[in-house]
Amino acid sequence: MTRTRPIETIDWHTGGEPFRIVEDSPEAVTGHGLTVAERRVVATASEETQWLRALLCREPRGHADMYGGFLVPPDDDGAHLGVLFWHNDGFSTACGHGTIALGSWAVASGRVPAPADGTTDVVIDVPSGRVTASVRTAEGQVQDATFTNVPAYVHAHGVEVPTSRGKVTVDIADGGAMYAVLPAESVGLRVRPRDVTELIAVGREIRDALNAAGAAEHPLDPRRSGIYGTILTEETGPTEERADGSRLVRQRNITVFADGQVDRSPCGSGTSARVAVLASTGQLRPGDELRHESVVGSVFHARITEQTSAHGIPAVVTAVTGTAHAVGTCRFTVDPRDALLPGFVLR
Repeated sequence: MTRTRPIETIDWHTGGEPFRIVEDSPEAVTGHGLTVAERRVVATASEETQWLRALLCREPRGHADMYGGFLVPPDDDGAHLGVLFWHNDGFSTACGHGTIALGSWAVASGRVPAPADGTTDVVIDVPSGRVTASVRTAEGQVQDATFTNVPAYVHAHGVEVPTSRGKVTVDIADGGAMYAVLPAESVGLRVRPRDVTELIAVGREIRDALNAAGAAEHPLDPRRSGIYGTILTEETGPTEERADGSRLVRQRNITVFADGQVDRSPCGSGTSARVAVLASTGQLRPGDELRHESVVGSVFHARITEQTSAHGIPAVVTAVTGTAHAVGTCRFTVDPRDALLPGFVLR
């Protein structure tokens, strides 16, 4: 399949992680009468949609770690827009860094009107549910955005996984997508750029082993089953007791997701999953803050806004604050004689 007309994108990044926004989305996923969750199923089965995803994600127009989204109609008038998140291996159910980028873009572009000074809620329907990016402006400029997620919860504690580095124990948590969470030191590594290649390898191992064992079956929606990513963590400093009785928890992480992709940001939905794990063990309480750093040094600030339940399981609603910035606009062309269409991936 070859789409020959030019494809325009608007490129942003959140904490270093790219987000390529596509307004002219494939017809297969923009029709009436579907929820965004249903559109994701259609996108996965659509040759046209998969081809365009591959074209924009792969080299020479992208790279192995490119990330983006197709804008689609929301589920109803209660949201400003809908989005299908994509990566090198398909379409994800949730994306916090993408939500922060989309909210920031929607306000900066004027798509969602906002005051010069204040906070504007941009409501977005994603495959895992309805989320909000609260975008803060000052003197007409976007300052940051806070992503309020669907409830996050721990799916399983203390799951043993065999790896080439020995047996490890992980927690599985859902932050809109399922993640396996473990300390990097348990596989003899650090969360630092020099260890990225080895972190990718062990992250893939853990994801594949858990998925082969059926360890992450969603209690209600099989479309959301399976480990999406592996989060490897480390402490970056002692927990700080603040004067008001709250605590500041400092951690760093690297999230390896999809087909060995590395999130350059601290990972929005992954941060929500991390908060759920910390809340379940009492390490993070309502009023506390998690300072979550990425492998490139960018930071998200996360907190619990509500204690609730999901599918009968104790859960937390999280708010994750980060910054997003415009990178540029692209107008990609397609030559139907190009033997390398829709592209390739090399690491």
